[in-house]
Amino acid sequence: MKRFFLFVSIALFISCHSTHHIVAQSSDIGSYTMVVEGYDWGPGASKVILILDEVVSSVQKEDFSINVKKQAECNGIKTDAKSGGRTILYAYVSDEVGNKRAEGKYITLVLLVAPNLDISSPMQYIPQCSGNVWANYTMSIRSNSSQKVWENEIGRIHPLVDEFDLSGKFVFNSDITLTYADFTPSVQQDKIPLIIWLHGGGEGGTDPTVPLMANRAANYAAPEIQDYFGGAYVLVPQSPTFWMDKGTGEYTRGDVNDMYNESLMALIKDYVAEHPKVDTDRIYVGGCSNGGYMSLKLMLLHPDYFAASFPSALAYHAEHVTDAQIESIKEMPIWFIHSKDDPVTKADETVVPVYKRLMAAGAKNVHFSYYDHVVDITGFYGGENFHYLGHFSWIYSHANLSKLDYDNKPVKLNGRSVTVMEWLAAQKK
Repeated sequence: MKRFFLFVSIALFISCHSTHHIVAQSSDIGSYTMVVEGYDWGPGASKVILILDEVVSSVQKEDFSINVKKQAECNGIKTDAKSGGRTILYAYVSDEVGNKRAEGKYITLVLLVAPNLDISSPMQYIPQCSGNVWANYTMSIRSNSSQKVWENEIGRIHPLVDEFDLSGKFVFNSDITLTYADFTPSVQQDKIPLIIWLHGGGEGGTDPTVPLMANRAANYAAPEIQDYFGGAYVLVPQSPTFWMDKGTGEYTRGDVNDMYNESLMALIKDYVAEHPKVDTDRIYVGGCSNGGYMSLKLMLLHPDYFAASFPSALAYHAEHVTDAQIESIKEMPIWFIHSKDDPVTKADETVVPVYKRLMAAGAKNVHFSYYDHVVDITGFYGGENFHYLGHFSWIYSHANLSKLDYDNKPVKLNGRSVTVMEWLAAQKK
């Protein structure tokens, strides 16, 4: 079921003077809709849509001020992110979902978001809360001319995420329940490829919006990526804890079995059975960190099932991959993505030895984009001079920017340079 999370109630009494600024006095509390978008670093509250009771044709951002409060059930939000003002970049008259209009009964305020501006995100990474959690994030918007206040949030819009069905649940052996989100493309062909994305260690739980937004995984449903595949299903399973859980709450690095690979593979097979249009020759699995570990784990256990894989920030320690396992996957198309300065999944312990052993074994279609740093790919926050934590190499996967191989030469397909998603879409068993 696609979700749009928008419920409109108009209960404001506002009037406008000749320049259409909001000036009427009212004691009513106004209602608003928040727009939460996915960015390279996670979700940001990028817009707020105010509901009016009269038609207006212009608006000035200077007429408004916004303050927010951010709270979580467990302590862990930095003091400077618990409350504060939001910077308004632009204001315009819109419809109820934020589309610009010449006139209307809605005003959209565009807000500043940034990777180093925690107050701009309604999500917070809190280790003692098992990772990324949605905070209780509330807004108070005030008209500086009329003192009118909007404090009643009536819904949220999540671009791309609202295109996913968030209700998926799979029960395995009566003791493990995996939640999942999935996207169905609007295409007519009989066979449709399937992209499986496995989240990192901080996105477990029972709310699939967390793995979709904490590191922008919803972008695999974006038109610019979907076009490479001619439309593709996207399946985003969620671990109740984390994929590398030994069953004791401790991490395995591949030395002992994890507790979820069997139930996860059962979920995937069940999903394919329930969606007969899935092209079983074009099932792709990728993931970041914990999900990179699990991607490799599934390849090692089921080398004939997947058409290709695209792990980033691989967390599987190479010393626990046997020579026989290397032989079993050397014919499988794989594109690794990692950063040299990753302090969490250190490349020399994980991806570099695995890649080199695959190449030494004669792998012909294994690639490795190896970055010096993970930088601001938008250019808005410093570009090459802004470095994310080196662990965040999945940014290049979600944005489909990986193009170079381990030797810094372009990866080519039929003589033409390709990105990771172009390459992935061409792989077939």
